[in-house]
Amino acid sequence: MRRLLGLGFLLGLIGLVVPAMAADKTDKAAAKDALKELQDFIGGWKGNGGPDKPRPSRTDPIWDETVSWGWRFKGDDAWLTMTIKKGKFLKSGELRFLPDKKVYQLTMTDKDDKKLVFLGQIKNEILTLERVDPDTKATQQIKMNVAAEGVRFIYRVAHKDKNSTLWKKDYLVQCTKEGESLGKAEKKNECVVSGGVGTMAISYKGETYYVCCSGCAEAFKETPEKYIAEYKAKKAGKKK
Repeated sequence: MRRLLGLGFLLGLIGLVVPAMAADKTDKAAAKDALKELQDFIGGWKGNGGPDKPRPSRTDPIWDETVSWGWRFKGDDAWLTMTIKKGKFLKSGELRFLPDKKVYQLTMTDKDDKKLVFLGQIKNEILTLERVDPDTKATQQIKMNVAAEGVRFIYRVAHKDKNSTLWKKDYLVQCTKEGESLGKAEKKNECVVSGGVGTMAISYKGETYYVCCSGCAEAFKETPEKYIAEYKAKKAGKKK
């Protein structure tokens, strides 16, 4: 009898764990697919920041800024990272997708190493994220998008005070993708890991594949057979 009870408990536990694991894997796959909507962010960008207005004056502060986006992986988890060099206000960020809430979560680190968590969605090809400052109760907003067929990356920062409906523009950063001009971007190679634009060649068993960032390169080196199999299966499916 005890053996039967023990077996029943074990089967019941498996019945709970297996569906939970399957659901978790499904959520992680959904998160990765949602992040692929922002694949055009991936890469290095050089530009400058300044006031968000049509005609800045000569006395307005203008600064150079370099932005880098890349993929990061840990097991089935996937997220995007953002690094800002010479930024006046922000210096890094991590972008994830939360399947249960169906929102993107951007955790930014400012110049004072303070963590700022924004939530939002993509609408009209613009990622819009917001947070409420716990001290001032002001709503802070970041908008990000690419333009000029993926050659330009732009992000804007604004805020509205507590009990106000008026957005006040703080600043704007406009960048051009490294190695690209404002002409049409050529998209020839596909990243074997993310499916984005492959910009770096990587070899395996005499064959050359392409990846879009250092994060995808690391993931490929860890499990090349997995990504090659997925890549070839996807290619075969497109031909049918």
